[in-house]
Amino acid sequence: MSLDQEQQARVLSKERLRFWLKLLKSQTIIETEIRRRLREEFAMTLPRFDVMSVLARFPDGLKMSEISALLKVSNGNVTGIVDRLAEDGLALRLAVSGDRRAHSVRLTAAGAALFERLAHAHELWLNDILQPLDHQELHQTAIVLERLNTALEEAKNDQ
Repeated sequence: MSLDQEQQARVLSKERLRFWLKLLKSQTIIETEIRRRLREEFAMTLPRFDVMSVLARFPDGLKMSEISALLKVSNGNVTGIVDRLAEDGLALRLAVSGDRRAHSVRLTAAGAALFERLAHAHELWLNDILQPLDHQELHQTAIVLERLNTALEEAKNDQ
């Protein structure tokens, strides 16, 4: 590698580091604001919202392990959240036929109604938070992030 190529490689490495830091900063700011609004307007945590979001997409219910896999969190984390949702009448645990250890979880009617309100508010909040970006900027960023996600998934699968 020539000196010029080495210098270009160092510059690109620094650009990638700055990109990562900016991406992380944006994600942290957005997540902090969503957490705040969920807490203040609905007395809701982001993990509870996330579990309800998954369950809302699967009205017939999911096994606890499926919820964990979709959210990429441990079964223990999901179990505690589902326990509290069930105590609050927002989720229902059902035995899975043929497997005494497994339970299926689904939202109750009250849980589905609450999640509908949460999802609407969540969309409005994100629209407000991301308001500085126009359609073209959102579209271009989405393309770049999709390309990055695809490359990361392929690299993970190659390991």
